[in-house]
Amino acid sequence: MSPDTPFTPKLKLLKDIATELNLSEDELIPYGRVKAKIALSVLERLKNRPLGRYILVTAINPTPLGEGKTVTSIGLSMGLNRLGRRSIVTLRQPALGPVFGIKGGASGGGRSRVAPFDDINLHLTGDAHAVAAAHNLLAACLDNHLFHGNALNVDPERIAWPRVLALNDRALRKVTLESGRQTEFVITEASEVMAILALATSMKDLRQRLGRIFVGMTKDDHPVVAEELGCAGAMAALLKDALCPNLLQTVEGTPAIIHAGPFGNIAHGNCSILADAMALRLTDYVVTEAGFGSELGAEKFFNIKCRVSGFRPAAAVVVASLRALKLHGGGGTVKPGQPLPPSLTGPNKEALSRGIGNLEQHLSNVRAFGIPAVVAVNAFPHDTPEELEYLKKSALEMGAVGAAISTPFKDGGAGAEELAGAVLAACEKPSTCRFLYEDSLPIREKIETVCRQMYGAAKVHYEPLAATQIETARRLGYGTFPVCMAKTPFSLSPDPNLKGRPAGFTVTIRELRMLAGAGFLTAVTTGMQLMPGLPTHPAAEQIDIDPETGNIIGLF
Repeated sequence: MSPDTPFTPKLKLLKDIATELNLSEDELIPYGRVKAKIALSVLERLKNRPLGRYILVTAINPTPLGEGKTVTSIGLSMGLNRLGRRSIVTLRQPALGPVFGIKGGASGGGRSRVAPFDDINLHLTGDAHAVAAAHNLLAACLDNHLFHGNALNVDPERIAWPRVLALNDRALRKVTLESGRQTEFVITEASEVMAILALATSMKDLRQRLGRIFVGMTKDDHPVVAEELGCAGAMAALLKDALCPNLLQTVEGTPAIIHAGPFGNIAHGNCSILADAMALRLTDYVVTEAGFGSELGAEKFFNIKCRVSGFRPAAAVVVASLRALKLHGGGGTVKPGQPLPPSLTGPNKEALSRGIGNLEQHLSNVRAFGIPAVVAVNAFPHDTPEELEYLKKSALEMGAVGAAISTPFKDGGAGAEELAGAVLAACEKPSTCRFLYEDSLPIREKIETVCRQMYGAAKVHYEPLAATQIETARRLGYGTFPVCMAKTPFSLSPDPNLKGRPAGFTVTIRELRMLAGAGFLTAVTTGMQLMPGLPTHPAAEQIDIDPETGNIIGLF
């Protein structure tokens, strides 16, 4: 069946999905018929149940074409179920900014997606709005504190807490408040509150993390945290329901848990620990996705998320496609919505050979953490059998323990059965999951370890502001935190135009942000914007409501 054929899945009732997972009625908080939240009490009931196998899905560096990482994650979970293995896929909720911007929706596509599609890409159960409200409440309380006498002696020039908005709006990157103080807006998915929601392991942990948020310094050089402003409790109240993961399903009825949405190129790019904790106790195999390429989402999955959760993956999948690797090899240029050039859709062994170095770096990245890797070749109708086999053979030569052609967009779970078989075999391989650096390593050395080992950088340069902030973080006791790199996803380097596997480049660190509540330090490279802008023709221009049916149209 063609992927362009109209396809309306027949969804199960959520109560039936819950029954299959052995969730009780009291553990399900319905939001209509096909979406619900799972009560945190399920973790206590299942605390002694053995954990399922944990599978990470990552990818090469993305191109404007999309590499199919979410499609592969969903398809793999459905493929495992088709092979008789109980599986759940855990994903982040898409961000409204990209949905209305250039990327569009991010809940899969074709016959490999999570439903209800429109709800997931828009408000779902309101978690992102709760995050924005909690974040901006702290900002409002801070400015209110300054207005009413500033008893804490906060230095207005050293406030580090921005405001947030869920939509792309470049006009808010720098703003002047009525008081005259300069501040900024960042996108909600870059908020520390979103990171805290994703990393919290319980309501108690959430509350403590919110209280530890670093907002700035006093005039006599002492740190100011949210607890001192008296609003951390109210922030927790706003996030009470948002902390519960969301239960949905794929178009084939495979359970899906979608929760939290930290950006992969700014924040740590993974769904919540609570989502994975529940899934690992409810089923035998959990497929989870990390944002962007392995040098971003997967690196943060291991060094940040796994540090906190204690969970260790049995295997990883690296998604690649012929056309993306040809782009990395200089095989042409593309623009969203424009026809692909023949150099990408037809045979082009020369460009593929040049671009395959990008895949080699990402396989090396996964292996650096001691995890067996399988390459999923996301295939398209125009791909030639010869080049597909060449890519599979090359992947094995570069250290993958398996490689499989994957077509879930067109064929659903059936198109991922070969991949599922390869992943099951990989899960039986020896795995010695390890971190890239120790907590005790100095901040600069952590940054440089990531840049050299994950990116292939030759050198790291620190601008004066970043150098000062690194010393401040060390002095305040934050030096043991892992680092979270904010970098373009489109290249292994900080330059989005350097494709393939560049070498000899320098990474420049512009600033260091101290996220004491989340428990990591964000190192921002030059060129990064924490509030994205809209393209010339944003996706929002195509979205509407059908006046006859009331259905949303144009959301892709």
